[in-house]
Amino acid sequence: MTPSEILDVEQAIVAALKAVFDPEIPVNIYDMGLIYDIDYQPDGVAHVTMTLTAPNCPVADTLVENVKNAVAGVEGVREVDLTLTFDPPWDKSHLSDEAKLELGLL
Repeated sequence: MTPSEILDVEQAIVAALKAVFDPEIPVNIYDMGLIYDIDYQPDGVAHVTMTLTAPNCPVADTLVENVKNAVAGVEGVREVDLTLTFDPPWDKSHLSDEAKLELGLL
């Protein structure tokens, strides 16, 4: 797989993640800054590191499952390795400009 093809899959993963929303906030999880890293490997494994807005997030299990399903649905991904981390903890500085605009913070 060429670097360009890997980049194409990573971009498709980002697009898939932009379709996943935290049910409590009307912004997709990618623009919220909940996705810390995406590392797609030529063997078809997508390593995703993400966080939640708070460690005691009431929708944590659902959100993690939605992320796994979204990434698994991307062509070229055969396995999703998801790591949930709280280091660094999420805060509003992780929001994209689009998310800030959507939430009225700009």
